[in-house]
Amino acid sequence: MLRQARFWDRVALRYAGESITDLTGYERSLRRVGELLGSGHEVLEIGCGTGATALRLAPGVRRLHATDVSGRMIAIARQRWHAQPMAQLSFEQADASTAAAAPAAYDRVLAFNLLHLLTDLDRGLAAVAATLRPGGLFISKTACVAEMNPLVPHLIVPLMRALGRAPALLCLNESGLVRALAGSGLDVIAIERHGSTRRDIRAFIVARKPG
Repeated sequence: MLRQARFWDRVALRYAGESITDLTGYERSLRRVGELLGSGHEVLEIGCGTGATALRLAPGVRRLHATDVSGRMIAIARQRWHAQPMAQLSFEQADASTAAAAPAAYDRVLAFNLLHLLTDLDRGLAAVAATLRPGGLFISKTACVAEMNPLVPHLIVPLMRALGRAPALLCLNESGLVRALAGSGLDVIAIERHGSTRRDIRAFIVARKPG
């Protein structure tokens, strides 16, 4: 966790200035998430980065608590919040498991471009399941690294990690994500791909906590 935090602290400013690679796909995902959120919902976002998505989604819910393991990411998110303040939105530095520690506290948990970065996927998903209220939804979008050209996860990513230019990655695919979610007690109710390109490796998955 500390290693991941140090990496994202180091790249936070550059990350904040980067443009979204597939803006059309991002907007499709935002619209889909908006359909799953309600004005009375208490929402947790884990891995919020610099807060851009949280700022877009917060007006549609009762409360959105957005967290990230990187203190510098959260500092940038709070700067953005000060430029666009919303009483229902808050930011906090916390890793995924710590942020989701409160039992049955949230109606929705969001994780965008995060699950493949967790050091312990099963532990993270167990925390998500515990913090959801019965009937609550876990909404995620994850890069399925195992669906990329094999040279990327097995050669290029290790080389970039050695140079300090990439974080540790889990080599996940869609079926593995579904199994992990089921293992945490969550029922997958939707699997979608929102990318505008012909090959979209980011799986948008919605899972429900029974009850």
